[in-house]
Amino acid sequence: MDHKVVVELRDITVEFDGERILDNMSLAIRDKEFVTLLGASGCGKTTTLRLIAGFLKPNSGRVFFNGKDVTDVPPYQRPVNTIFQRYALFPHCNVYDNIAFGLRVSKVPEPEIKERVTEMLKLVNLSGFEKRSVSKLSGGQQQRVAIARAVINKPKVLLLDEPLAALDAKLRKDMQNELKNIQRQLGITFVFVTHDQEEALSMSDTVVVMNQGKIQQIGTPIDIYNEPENAFVADFIGESNIIDGVMRKDKLVNFDNHDFVCLDSGFGINEPVDVVIRPEDVDIVPLDQGMISGTITSVTFKGVHFEIIISVNDFKWMIQTTDYHAEGETVGLYIEPDAIHIMRKSEYSNMFGDYSTFSEEMETMSDVDAIEEEE
Repeated sequence: MDHKVVVELRDITVEFDGERILDNMSLAIRDKEFVTLLGASGCGKTTTLRLIAGFLKPNSGRVFFNGKDVTDVPPYQRPVNTIFQRYALFPHCNVYDNIAFGLRVSKVPEPEIKERVTEMLKLVNLSGFEKRSVSKLSGGQQQRVAIARAVINKPKVLLLDEPLAALDAKLRKDMQNELKNIQRQLGITFVFVTHDQEEALSMSDTVVVMNQGKIQQIGTPIDIYNEPENAFVADFIGESNIIDGVMRKDKLVNFDNHDFVCLDSGFGINEPVDVVIRPEDVDIVPLDQGMISGTITSVTFKGVHFEIIISVNDFKWMIQTTDYHAEGETVGLYIEPDAIHIMRKSEYSNMFGDYSTFSEEMETMSDVDAIEEEE
């Protein structure tokens, strides 16, 4: 993509009450790109959005639009619109008047308003709903009115702060596809904030993974999944087994007392590393065919596959397979070279990737916490 940079954040630091929310962060967002800021609550992603919108000024650093410094330009003078989690529609107005609001404020003639509102209603699949009161609409329909209202005045950039969080799972999936289509049709830059990894991977051209006010990695969804730069990213995106290893030399890594051929190079000889292996990339084989061996400590049926936890030298691996194996079995593990991904050690090493404390309950608990914190 050789699209030009539309928004640039340069060396941005934001502090509230002595606490650093963004830590010397730089980010370039290109024209017509669908960019997602992804991270847990409190990582600084909403703060980044507010900086771009102009609701917030950085303690240091500058914000640029098309190469022009807009750090001191107020929100209403920036070519950007925001859709919040709460759609902030006008409850006393019908669908048409909600969507037309921005154009009326800008004194656009009524015939042109009518034409553009009709066009927008078509875009968000709400033709025929003009007269409907917004309070009578479903969550997904309100969401679409909010989108139409935000894009009717053709902003260069649309900022979306967890806009799908309030919708149920199925509707959320439909709206993800719809937003992606709307973005393609309009050809405007979307900057989307979420803590939902799957949402980020399925919608974005570019994902920006954040933690503690710092960008951990920027890349395409496929890069971020297949080539995580550190243990935080590997753990945050999908499931990962993250094991302590040592690079013997280029393309040869040792972990669990076994040398494995891998595809990575450029590390020091005998450099300690983090080894990432995705659960779907490990084969369970008979003991005598395994490179390493372990004992199955739990088996959970997930519909498409089984999620199997295997204890290898006290480290709990997670493996996803369509073949059934019984708890208590001792099995071999076979790992192809291209399933092994090597990362440099980081401050996140040894914090993730062992499934000894893993349980569905823990996962759902942390989701509830995240939602409460966001609110």
